[in-house]
Amino acid sequence: MKLVVRSLAAVLILVLIGSVSPFCLGRAQADTQYFPIPAISTSRNDGSDFGLIVPALTTGPDGDLKYLVAPMVVYNTIVGTRGTVNLFHYQPGGKELRGIASWTEKIERKFMLSYVDPGLSNGRYSIGLSATHFKNATVRFFGLGPTTNKDDETNYTASETRANWKFGIYLNEVTQIAISQRFRHMQAIQQGATDLDFTGDMFPNVSGVDGATILGERISFHYDTRNSLVTPTDGMAVTAYAEINHNFRRGAEPMYSRYGLEVKKMFASESKRAILVIRGDLQATLGTDVPFYEQSSLGGQNNLRGFGVDRYIDKQLIAFSVEERIHLLRARLAGVMADFELAPFLDTGQVFNSFKNVSFKDYRITPGVGFRGIIRPNVVGRIDYGFSKEGGVIFAGLDFPY
Repeated sequence: MKLVVRSLAAVLILVLIGSVSPFCLGRAQADTQYFPIPAISTSRNDGSDFGLIVPALTTGPDGDLKYLVAPMVVYNTIVGTRGTVNLFHYQPGGKELRGIASWTEKIERKFMLSYVDPGLSNGRYSIGLSATHFKNATVRFFGLGPTTNKDDETNYTASETRANWKFGIYLNEVTQIAISQRFRHMQAIQQGATDLDFTGDMFPNVSGVDGATILGERISFHYDTRNSLVTPTDGMAVTAYAEINHNFRRGAEPMYSRYGLEVKKMFASESKRAILVIRGDLQATLGTDVPFYEQSSLGGQNNLRGFGVDRYIDKQLIAFSVEERIHLLRARLAGVMADFELAPFLDTGQVFNSFKNVSFKDYRITPGVGFRGIIRPNVVGRIDYGFSKEGGVIFAGLDFPY
């Protein structure tokens, strides 16, 4: 799953860059352009990709991006040849439909469909629906806690089915109360695709190794003054939630709860060519038999970007990030305007089992720099490089990290 998103994000940025130059091909229709692009990317966890992607950007009469379609064929050094079809359909008011179908020569599969409408019924409500099934053969696990050793790195295949829905009611223009429900079925973890030790052999007693079937209900509060949900340049967002989860796996503790608070604040210069973004995140999990993949984690494309995905896992989490988004260039392509940004950042945080165990010596700090290509108001392609004492890590995504 991560490989599909990483490759497509990297390709989107290449498309944007290439479109500013004469590299782009002619139009197939008045409002559609095709961009055959080599797909070359690498990741410490997920190996290297080599292949071809042919994205098509379709704009409407108003010049807004309507469709991004990206079929791709790549060879990955760990799991072999992969064929993927990606479809993104953008509608006025922030409505978005996403679909991904991917099949890989060795183990990995992904099928995903999601729809979101943040302004249903003239902006009084919001809805979101999604369903996903995937197998990811390069997942890492180092054990639980803030001081796990890099030498204890293991690998497993995650085979999951997920579904969720969310319904929100706007109390006013910037405040929303939402209820949501999620289903997550995780099979017993299986042998991974790398030469690392198998997680099930090295950590046989960790909760969740034998699988889990989770049904969770959440109530959340959202306060958001940002000027865009996807590509904001100013404002503040606060999200708080409480969630009750039921684990139907036989022999498991049947119930646990999770709580979270996230605050994001943007400080824009008068010209908005420089935007300082600050994010704080606090998470807590209460329960005695919580699957390890249901607990809080640090590392990955959205926090502590100098470490691989899920590098540190435990019940509680404190994280803080600061990022300066610097405007570099604006250019017209395929009938739409594209912005490019440079974004130096600093991520910090730690996980822990209990709040009484919080210690400054366990905080991890990862500096880095990112590059973004943006088609407002719907599309962000980004590549971030973070550095830690364990080396450098590159991540790509189809949104801002926060």
